[in-house]
Amino acid sequence: MPSFKIILRASLGLLCILACNLSAAAPTPMPTPDLPRTEILSPLNNARVIEGTEFEFDVVGRDETVGIARLELRIDETTVHEVTPTGDEAVPVFRATMNWLAAGVGLHIVEAIAYRADGTPSDATLINIEVVPAQ
Repeated sequence: MPSFKIILRASLGLLCILACNLSAAAPTPMPTPDLPRTEILSPLNNARVIEGTEFEFDVVGRDETVGIARLELRIDETTVHEVTPTGDEAVPVFRATMNWLAAGVGLHIVEAIAYRADGTPSDATLINIEVVPAQ
């Protein structure tokens, strides 16, 4: 049976090896840039709309550091509406209602993107909208 001293020495040796490996500093990851943010307040994801109906999207963009200069609404990767704050000055929070005439029966991907004055975009906020035929 191994003696206590042998076990203690082996444990201390292992601890020293592990400590040496832990002492190496891990690389510091680059910080993620502070991007603008968007949110589609309405409609909810997977909403249905009848083809030919004027449909409203309530979108808000936020950027407390530089401000929002423009909001863009895309349907299936095509820009259908753009709005800028009154006075064309960037604002920390910009909320807008944007309309779309529902066209094309089927599922559509809606994207909302906010932009700073220098053109820096937010990540796109995505929802799905299903256009159903008029009865």
